[in-house]
Amino acid sequence: MSQVQPLSAMKNGFDAERVRRDFPILEEALPSGQRLVYLDNAATTQKPAAVLDASDAYYRHANANVHRAIHTLSQRATAQYEGARDKAAAFLGAASRDEIVYTSGTTDGINLVAQCFARPRLSPGDEILLTELEHHSNIVPWQMIAEITGAKVVVVPIGDDGSVSLADFKAHLSSKTVIAAFAHISNSLGTVLPVADMIEAAHAAGATTLIDGAQAVAHAKVDVQALDADFYVMSAHKLFGPTGFGVLYGKKTLLEDMPPYQGGGDMIEQVSFAGTTYNDVPYKFEAGTPNIAGAAALGAAIDYVSQFDMGEVFAHEHELLTRATEAMQAIDGLRIVGTAPGKAGIISFVMDGVHAHDIGTLLDESGIAIRTGHHCAMPVMERFQVAATARVSFGLYNTDADVDALIAGLESIQRIFG
Repeated sequence: MSQVQPLSAMKNGFDAERVRRDFPILEEALPSGQRLVYLDNAATTQKPAAVLDASDAYYRHANANVHRAIHTLSQRATAQYEGARDKAAAFLGAASRDEIVYTSGTTDGINLVAQCFARPRLSPGDEILLTELEHHSNIVPWQMIAEITGAKVVVVPIGDDGSVSLADFKAHLSSKTVIAAFAHISNSLGTVLPVADMIEAAHAAGATTLIDGAQAVAHAKVDVQALDADFYVMSAHKLFGPTGFGVLYGKKTLLEDMPPYQGGGDMIEQVSFAGTTYNDVPYKFEAGTPNIAGAAALGAAIDYVSQFDMGEVFAHEHELLTRATEAMQAIDGLRIVGTAPGKAGIISFVMDGVHAHDIGTLLDESGIAIRTGHHCAMPVMERFQVAATARVSFGLYNTDADVDALIAGLESIQRIFG
């Protein structure tokens, strides 16, 4: 299944305390003496020892460029680099390893599709369909392309609970819609979008789809073929991997029909001053010396995550979400923003008389790390008429003890500002 499954369909045998021990930073002593409670997973996840070791091992034992030499170190580097591509293809359910393009992250992947797929195809009057809950990375690139081409950005509104109505989405599709780009899971509210149905509707209208999977890959089983996604983007650092590395999945026929994104080494077949021919996909989009250590570390992260049943992971996170939500609703003056049914493990909230940044600062003094601000989703903040929220986001290594510490911290803040 490529959708997040309902809780009733999942098992409940996940040992988060054991998982926690795989992450060295979670054992680190804080200056305050408290146990680190890390609840900022929607921003970035922590890294297991296996991922740290993979990055270190590349630099210690395989530090060389890929594809360009026959010596032993280059062969080792190439094996790690391309081996990670195979793992990413299997992890996302791609039909071919050629459909996996390495990027610097989700943002880079969206910009690549906007520039190389959408820009050549858009004309004045054409439409780009987004939803109101998108991350800035899935808004600004489309605004830039619309300004260049004369196309129009159309926005599907979200409901009072932060959900996206399939009926509303369909109503905003038209014969002018060239591309529909939307999140799998909202980073600011945790809303799980009905992506399979949205993709089907977009295709029926003749549109191509791009799915922002940054928040989904660490929490749900993703199968791009089952979804029939045209493009799917993700960042390694949201999947317990390194920063500055990501993956763009694209259907091979689409990638082959797109011009290169950047020029330089490795994306070429032949170069002369009379003209240049380009490499096959995916290498056509990978100019220059790549982040080889990042690929090796992503491969290790995929290996690490693949040992778990993602249904059990989501069930565990859902239990934490339920436990935290019920306790937070009992705190006077606290209001949760975004209550869509079936949401993922993200809670955005505000407290009467307390700025979100003050909440974050006071919790940090107790060793509790959360996110505060607009979460790169200013339109969502505007929709709910708040300047900022505090955001708690769960990962597979979070425990009941983390939730209890959070609630104790929030209750203390409520007493201070009462």
